[in-house]
Amino acid sequence: MIAKSLKDYLDRNKVKYITIIHSPAYTAAEVAQAAHIPGAIMAKTVMVEVDGNLEMAVVPANQRVRLDDIRDLTATDDVRLAHEDEFKRHFPDCEAGAMPPFGNLYDMTTFISPRLAAEGEIAFNAGSHTEVIRMNWSDYQRLVKPRVASFTV
Repeated sequence: MIAKSLKDYLDRNKVKYITIIHSPAYTAAEVAQAAHIPGAIMAKTVMVEVDGNLEMAVVPANQRVRLDDIRDLTATDDVRLAHEDEFKRHFPDCEAGAMPPFGNLYDMTTFISPRLAAEGEIAFNAGSHTEVIRMNWSDYQRLVKPRVASFTV
């Protein structure tokens, strides 16, 4: 099921999107394959802790987050990957590990790879391991106002 906060937000802002239902998948690459979505537009939400605050680092399915680059972007050495048990309570309407890349809905900064920004479309987990939302990049950017920066390998 789509996260209620996400669906309400998209509908309230009159965003056109499609929902794709797929067999259960847990990694971004598996989700892209199950939903028949190119990996270049499939966003993977990685939770990082920066100076004690949870933030989202969003990368294409086939990329990894470089923590050193996040350190440079945030001008702090206090950056690490967050563990699921540290962040799952912040997403009460999402299955663990299926958070949509909408940090603004959860009072978090969203960093996003320019590789996703360049595609024109973005797809992402909709709060479950069986549904994906696909929408225009311009709508995503307008709603989330992510910080576009290079931090991937």
